[in-house]
Amino acid sequence: MRFDGWRLIALVGEFLRSLENIPLRVGRVAKSGSIRGSLRGRLLQGLKPNVSLADSIDTTKVTPCYKASIHWLRAGVAAFGTVAASLGLISAAQTPTQKHIPSPPKRVLKLDTPPEVIYFNGVIYTGEGLAEDKPQVVQAMAVGGGKVLAVGTTEEITRLAGPKTRLRDLDTETTSNFVFPGLNDAHTHLGSAGQTKLNVDLTGVKSLAEMQSKIAAFAKDSPAGHWLTGGNWDHTLWAQKTLPTRQDLDKVSGDHPAWLGRIDGHIAVANSAALKAAGITGKTVAPQGGAIDLDANGEPTGILRESAQELVDKVVPPPSHDERRRGDELAIADAVSHGLTSVQDFSDWDDFLIFEELEKEGQLNIRITEWLPFKDPLVELIQMRAHHDQKDPMLHTGFLKGFMDGSLGSRTAAMKAPFSDDPGNTGLAQYTQDQLNKMVVERAKAGFQIGFHAIGDKAAAMALDAFDQPGVSKTARNRIEHAQVVDAADIPRFKRLGIIASMQPNHLLTDMNWAEARLGPKRAAYSYAWKAFLDAGVPLAFGTDYPVEPITPFRGLYSAVTRMNEKGTQTYFVQNKISRGQALAAYTQGSAYAEFAEKRLGKLLPGYDADFILVDRDIYKTPAQALLYTHVQEVYVGGQESFAGDTKAK
Repeated sequence: MRFDGWRLIALVGEFLRSLENIPLRVGRVAKSGSIRGSLRGRLLQGLKPNVSLADSIDTTKVTPCYKASIHWLRAGVAAFGTVAASLGLISAAQTPTQKHIPSPPKRVLKLDTPPEVIYFNGVIYTGEGLAEDKPQVVQAMAVGGGKVLAVGTTEEITRLAGPKTRLRDLDTETTSNFVFPGLNDAHTHLGSAGQTKLNVDLTGVKSLAEMQSKIAAFAKDSPAGHWLTGGNWDHTLWAQKTLPTRQDLDKVSGDHPAWLGRIDGHIAVANSAALKAAGITGKTVAPQGGAIDLDANGEPTGILRESAQELVDKVVPPPSHDERRRGDELAIADAVSHGLTSVQDFSDWDDFLIFEELEKEGQLNIRITEWLPFKDPLVELIQMRAHHDQKDPMLHTGFLKGFMDGSLGSRTAAMKAPFSDDPGNTGLAQYTQDQLNKMVVERAKAGFQIGFHAIGDKAAAMALDAFDQPGVSKTARNRIEHAQVVDAADIPRFKRLGIIASMQPNHLLTDMNWAEARLGPKRAAYSYAWKAFLDAGVPLAFGTDYPVEPITPFRGLYSAVTRMNEKGTQTYFVQNKISRGQALAAYTQGSAYAEFAEKRLGKLLPGYDADFILVDRDIYKTPAQALLYTHVQEVYVGGQESFAGDTKAK
């Protein structure tokens, strides 16, 4: 009677089960403080071809008093495998019955070398079928050379392992087994986020008094005459909802010029010293597209809107190289810790040079596509585009970012009709239609993708008119950023002209408290209209507009699928909410499409970049409210660990 090698494996498995109560930790492959995890699981699966079972035990992370036992076990397992194979007790192809032979992986690249890492026993969303809410879920994934090599069942994919392949069991107490494609934020401002973190950070202050307190504290610790910059204040969070004035700042800023932007970046407040430094008086004429607020006496209140902000910006000392780099590093760290593997960013050119430094030093751990200023001279734009390799998958320049108008919160969005709560005010358009049309055609013919910030319905219509010209390709994937308020009649034009709607669903959580009053119910019904765009066949890309909103994508996912405030007490035109799969697709594949990267980003399929995240819950199935508390445990970019968070959910 022939000896049953598989029975011998089972007996060894029973022996390992008897060791369950030994307080032993084997790196990150152990489970419940024992060697039950990866080692036992693989013995019970059977010895797969090219899998070095002994090498999977990492003795560098084992409690010293047990190292001898583990070395014995490793040697014993290796010897067992060798002897059993030589005696013909088991073979690479041996199975208990023919029907148990696993099929080859359904999706696998031709492998010249074994994978570097295999992740198994997981719940891995590949991204396939996500937009249709029929997501493909697999147990295992092989990674090598920065790419996904294969996906399939644990049994299928572990067969691909070689002697040096690292095996990562995702089903342990200290590891999440929920894996999703890396999230791609289609709209960030890393540079300004970093500088806000280093200066006067007024994010979330609930009153003018709290704002003044923070300014006073920063001024106290600053050198004499040092400019107080930063901001991120939002007066709509205050009880009185009244804009701050230069006098409010003068009371607490001492001898420091102070220049503090509102959270949306479309208005800012200056103290008297800053206005003096910029030469701004009651007689100063604002540039086109801007405004200087005056009080009853005809003197500046300190509030400068849109392009008028440039009058102060040009006299503010720029941050030093080291200050800028520290700020950029803080912003990037914030992004990756929230599950982002890619961002599409609009910062200063000096920030892009910092990103280049980080890349050359091997310190850049997130993919960045940097936008260029639409308004800059064309010859300079061409030079900036040529400065860095456009095929660099980690860092390159992207589309030209232009501003059509301001924001709803500042009442500077360009509207076809006045704001419902501010009769006579239709916002501030930044261009005439003739100016815009000429610049768009000129830049389109030079081969640039173009994207316009457009909050109001008039701004969106002007952008569409500019794109609807001879010489502007419908395949250029031009974009409208935000598209918060769009005339219902203009939505089909997005589809006809091939325009991408690049939107930030988290804005609704901030704006829903006052948006309907500002717009009126008819216009509000087509504000933040994600479903209307998808129903019209318009590509959707999601982002956060960081630091206008927090960088976390899970807040945006929650907003997209509920259109409900975070307390769960208020909704906003729920007919425009979208499905979980559609929202996740917009944050992955949609964002990748918006930057011409859909063939390598947004999915975990063979040939795609190995950009993925491990999270503490199934963000496709978890209750919507639970999305707000999602904890990112690990982030990988090109197969390399970009973020290693806490091993347990907060």
